Amino acid sequence: MQTAGINLTQAMVTALARVLHAQVIETHISWVLLTRDLAYKIKKPVKLPFVDYATLDARRGFCEEEVRLNRRLAASLYIGVSRITGTHRVPEIDGPGPVLEYAVRMHRFPPGALFGERLAANQLQSADVDQLAALLGEFHRDAPRTAADNGFGCVEGRRRVAQAALAGAATEIEPHDLARLRDWLEAQADALVPLWRTRLDAGCVREGHGDLHLDNVVSLDSGVAAFDCIEFDPALRWIDVIDDIAFPVMDFTARGRRDFAFRLLNGWLDRTGDHGALPALRFSAVYRALVRAQVEHLRGAPRAESARRFVATALEWTAPPSPRLWITHGLPGSGKTFESQRLLERDGAIRLRTDVERKRLFGLGMLDDSRSRGLDLYNAEATARTYEYLFTAARSLLQAGYPVVLDAAFLLRAERARAQALAQELSVPYAILDCQAPPDVLRQRLRLRSGDASEADVDVLDKLETIAQPLDQDELALVKAGR
Repeated sequence: MQTAGINLTQAMVTALARVLHAQVIETHISWVLLTRDLAYKIKKPVKLPFVDYATLDARRGFCEEEVRLNRRLAASLYIGVSRITGTHRVPEIDGPGPVLEYAVRMHRFPPGALFGERLAANQLQSADVDQLAALLGEFHRDAPRTAADNGFGCVEGRRRVAQAALAGAATEIEPHDLARLRDWLEAQADALVPLWRTRLDAGCVREGHGDLHLDNVVSLDSGVAAFDCIEFDPALRWIDVIDDIAFPVMDFTARGRRDFAFRLLNGWLDRTGDHGALPALRFSAVYRALVRAQVEHLRGAPRAESARRFVATALEWTAPPSPRLWITHGLPGSGKTFESQRLLERDGAIRLRTDVERKRLFGLGMLDDSRSRGLDLYNAEATARTYEYLFTAARSLLQAGYPVVLDAAFLLRAERARAQALAQELSVPYAILDCQAPPDVLRQRLRLRSGDASEADVDVLDKLETIAQPLDQDELALVKAGR
C-alpha cells in the first residue's frame, strides 16, 4: 500500500516538475522541486522507524511544523505551506479543488551559498563564522526549555543514541577503532551522568535545531541563516544546547578548519556564557561525527570516503586533552583580544574575556552599554569580582582538559601570580601574551573603537596606567616561553 502511494505521488511530482519547469532532488523522505526562484519540498507518504508521513493530514501537519520551526533561524527563506491541487496528471500550486498534497514553499538561494560549499571554495570568511556564532548564541540562549521530567535529553537516552550512531557507522570503522570508540563512549557517558542531570534540571535542554551541519547553514544577502531543522521527531531537536552547537564545531574540524571550529565555539560562549557545558563537548562532537558517518554510509559507495572522514574526526575528538593556561597582559587598546583570538584558533583554546564576563556578571549582553544604565564596571570591586569568576571558570576548564586563555589586562603582579599559581597547582604549562603599543596609539585606538565588548575609554586608560605594574624578570621569561 505504501509503495502504491509513493508511486502515485512520484508521478504527481514528476508532472508538477514539468508544469513548473523545475529540477527534482530526491531524498529518502522527500522530494524538492527547484524553480528559478522558489523551492517546494514535498514529503513522501512513508512510515519509517524514525518518521511517520503516512497520511495526508500528517504530512500537512509536518509541513506546517517545518515552516514554524525553520522561521526561527531562517525567516527570510520560509514562505509558508502550499496546497497541491488539480489532478495527479495535471497538478498545480494553490489552485481550486481538493488537495492532493502539501508542500513547504521556500525562497531559493543561489548555488554556492551553503557554508559547506563556500568552505570548499575557500570563500568562507571569519565574519561569516562570527555571524553564525551570534545567530546560534542568541537562539540557544532564548530557546524554549523543556521540563526535566518529559523524557527529552535524559541521561540514558544520550548514551543510547551515541552507541546507536556508532553501530550505524560500524561497517566504516576498523575493528580496533570500533572497540576504542565503544569503550570511550561508555566511559565518557558514565563520567558525564552528574553533569547531564544537572544541566537537564537547570533547563539546558531546549528546542534547538537538531541538524546543524554546515550544509544546512547558508549565507544570504540578509545574513547567515540555518535551515532544514528536524521537524519529524521532537526528541532530535529538544536537546542540550551543547549537542546543537557541537554539530557545526565538529563539522568544521572534519573539513579541516579547526580554527573556524574554535572561533565559532568561543563566539557562541561569549553570547551564552555556557562554559559549564564544555566537559560534555567532546562526547557531543564524537556523537555528531558518528551520525554524519552513518548518514554518509547509508548514501552508498560514492560517500564511503566521506564516511571514513567523519569516523576519523570522531577518533580525533577522543584524543587525550592537553590543557595549558595563557594570560594576556596589557593596557586597553594594546591588542590583547586580537592576539588571544589568533591563539584560540591556532591551539583550540577556550577564551574568557573580562570585557564580556564583567558585563555578564551584571546582567548585560556583551555589546550592551553599561554606562547608559548607570553602572561603573571598571571600579575596583567590579574588577575583583570579574577576576574571581575568571579564575573559577579557568580552573573548571583546565580540569576538563581544555587549553585556556584569560583575556584580561593583568596589570597587577598579584593577579598574575594567582594565575601562575593556578597553573602550577593543576600542573599545566603557563605563559603570558604581553601586548604593548605606544601611548598615542592606545588612545587613538580607544577613540575609534566601536561595536566591541570593551567599554574602556581614554579615562579608563589614564586610571589604569597609574596602577599598572610591569612584568618582572621571571615573568618576562614566561613571555618568551609563550611566543
